[in-house]
Amino acid sequence: MDPTTDNAGNTGDPGTARAALEALRAEIAKAVVGQDPAVTGLVVALLCRGHVLLEGVPGVAKTLLVRALASALELDTKRVQFTPDLMPSDVTGSLVYDTRTAEFSFQEGPVFTNLLLADEINRTPPKTQSSLLEAMEERQVTVDGTPRPLPEPFLVAATQNPVEYEGTYPLPEAQLDRFLLKLTIPLPSRQDEIDVLTRHASGFNPRDLRAAGVRPVAGPADLEAARAAVAKTTVSPEITAYVVDICRATRESPSLTLGVSPRGATALLATSRAWAWLTGRDYVIPDDVKALALPTLRHRVQLRPEAEMEGVTADSVINAILAHVPVPR
Repeated sequence: MDPTTDNAGNTGDPGTARAALEALRAEIAKAVVGQDPAVTGLVVALLCRGHVLLEGVPGVAKTLLVRALASALELDTKRVQFTPDLMPSDVTGSLVYDTRTAEFSFQEGPVFTNLLLADEINRTPPKTQSSLLEAMEERQVTVDGTPRPLPEPFLVAATQNPVEYEGTYPLPEAQLDRFLLKLTIPLPSRQDEIDVLTRHASGFNPRDLRAAGVRPVAGPADLEAARAAVAKTTVSPEITAYVVDICRATRESPSLTLGVSPRGATALLATSRAWAWLTGRDYVIPDDVKALALPTLRHRVQLRPEAEMEGVTADSVINAILAHVPVPR
């Protein structure tokens, strides 16, 4: 099949696709300062057809990060502000009675897009949160018994505040497991914060990313070519066993009531392959698995209450497991 060319002028060549996706970092950096790990995680999720949960305190540019990604990619994007009174139909769409034809017609909700920004997803009740489950897993929406496919590519980038903040609802475990990655957005370093204020003092407007110089540098053709290349990335039996051993160790950890499921193990293998390809290799090494273990697994485990009271975190448990599981040579 001949390489396709999208409106940004990018062809479906794997080498060109890698360069275009790497250029996303520089493009997003025009709007967001010092969040390279989160940008990398979003690119990995796109390559794996996965979804991303971004967690951080208010005001650390979670929403701006996703908006900048959408501007740097030639993809359709929509935003939903999750509130306590949001209904499932406000997300998925609903049947509307047309008085002219005396029939019901389906009116698409904002989920019918390429990149859905679910802002502050844990401020809405579980019923509305769960309305995204079918869309995230099956990439379709069923209303009145009729399944309706979502566009391709489709990615949910959800932001949430830490659960101890007022007015938040913890996400159900079943929904957490549907997110490929959970990325934590930290407070910026002193120098990064100085850079942020300097930009604002110079006239930067986070609501006008075009004025900030953010332009599309990758498109659907790049994603298609990149995904095909990732699918050809070699995984040795030793690496597969290493992934399985890490995930099985979480099920035996005395600090956890819930370990990583086989779906989580599959996710870790997929993200490791995507990271290996992004770094220029066509095979996976143990360091790829280690690099993606925290964002891929941290939301798939559940701490025991006593461990949580002692200050143990999901990240510390996973790091301890990585330190003890034998690394293949």
